[in-house]
Amino acid sequence: MTEIRFYHLQRKTLEDALPQILEKTLERGWRAVVMAGSEERVEALTQHLWTYKDFGFLPHGSARDGDAEHQPIWLTTEKENPNGATVLILTDGVETDRLDGFTLVCEMFDGNDFDAVQSARRRWKQYKADNHALTYWQQTDRGGWEKKA
Repeated sequence: MTEIRFYHLQRKTLEDALPQILEKTLERGWRAVVMAGSEERVEALTQHLWTYKDFGFLPHGSARDGDAEHQPIWLTTEKENPNGATVLILTDGVETDRLDGFTLVCEMFDGNDFDAVQSARRRWKQYKADNHALTYWQQTDRGGWEKKA
C-alpha cells in the first residue's frame, strides 16, 4: 500500500512549506507530481519555485512548459503522472483516487481553515479504511516538522 503523510500547515503557508518537501524529495533522487486546485494556483506555484530563494531554484515544469518526462517536479491540476514520479503532493484540498504508481502521497492542508481540517480528517479515515500506512506531521515553532501520529 501507499504511504500517506498528512502535513498540517499551521505556522507557514503552502508556499513556504512546499519547497522544503520538494527539496527533500529531490535529495532522495525521487520525482514528484504536485496537484493543485486550479490552473492559476499551478502558475503561482511555478513562479514561486523559480524564485523562493536567492541562490537556487527547484527544477520543475507544467503543461505550459511541456516535456513532462524531463521534469523532476510536475505541477498540474490533473490526475496524472507524466514524469514517472513516485511522490504525489496534494494541495488546496484536491483529491484523487489514482494512487497507483506512487509510493508516497503527501497531503498538505491549511490548519487554520476549518473546512480544510475537516476534509483532511475525512480523507484520513478513508485512507485508513483502505489500509494505507498513515503518518501525521505538524509544523514546529522552529519551522521544521514533528511526527505526531
